[in-house]
Amino acid sequence: MGETQVFVEKADRLAGITTVTLMGLGVLQIILGETVSKSVALTANGIDCIGDGFVSAVVWIGLKFFRRPADEKFHYGYYKMENLASIAAASVMMILAGYIVFRSYNQFVNPHPVSFPLLGAIVAFIAAVIAIGLGVYKYKKGKKSKMSSVKLEAFNTIKDGTASGLAVIALIFDIYGYYIADAIVGFIIAGIIVSIGFAAIKESSYMLIDACDGECVDKSYMIKKIAEKIEGVESAHIVRLRRSGPVLQGELEIKVPCDMTVRNFNKIKEKINKKIKDEFDDIERLTVTAIDVEKDSSK
Repeated sequence: MGETQVFVEKADRLAGITTVTLMGLGVLQIILGETVSKSVALTANGIDCIGDGFVSAVVWIGLKFFRRPADEKFHYGYYKMENLASIAAASVMMILAGYIVFRSYNQFVNPHPVSFPLLGAIVAFIAAVIAIGLGVYKYKKGKKSKMSSVKLEAFNTIKDGTASGLAVIALIFDIYGYYIADAIVGFIIAGIIVSIGFAAIKESSYMLIDACDGECVDKSYMIKKIAEKIEGVESAHIVRLRRSGPVLQGELEIKVPCDMTVRNFNKIKEKINKKIKDEFDDIERLTVTAIDVEKDSSK
């Protein structure tokens, strides 16, 4: 977990930087979109930027909790706080998407020209370059962390850059008289937000209710096979795994001879844990319990 902690500290700083950057760009685009250019796409992108900045702020708060050690109240640590942060961030994204749809609909049914579209396009282009650069950097640094909120924030920042790029396209089209492009881009931005938000809520919700996905099932099967190769283990009976943030915690039930001593069983547990942690570096804790072979066969 040492490498994970180092990454969390870096992700913490990046989330703070992203919060300030995106909110600043968002405010600038909203002011420009509402008072100067009257562009729905630019305003929508500004709202999206502020929303994404808020997402980064929520993730930043989640990472602060993540670094707390286990205590008397939270015996398994604060890992799942990042799942709550991810759901909260995604919920904000969905609300903002609804507002953008409303604004885009009004522009669609009653299209109007945008003032100073070139100025708006330049601002949106700068926002796109900054957001995509930050997002790609965070994704490359954090793709091995297996933290849903960090992945959400990285994808969300890249999404923000993509939305800014679409705003640039809409404003360029507006120069040539295609005013409806402003509304269409607003709808597209809202759709992107909804799709990413839904995926994030689904993934984090599964983790909060300890659902075992395909990767988890595969690891359970491999853990059973590893345990059964250890001398003294008759068979592996049950493997339960659950993900907490970037780590897995679980239980393994094995069958051993009825005359096995506690010392020998402890040695077997040590061997099992060592081999499993060598194979899977994201398994933090695996509790191994024994079933008497004779007792089990009598059922």
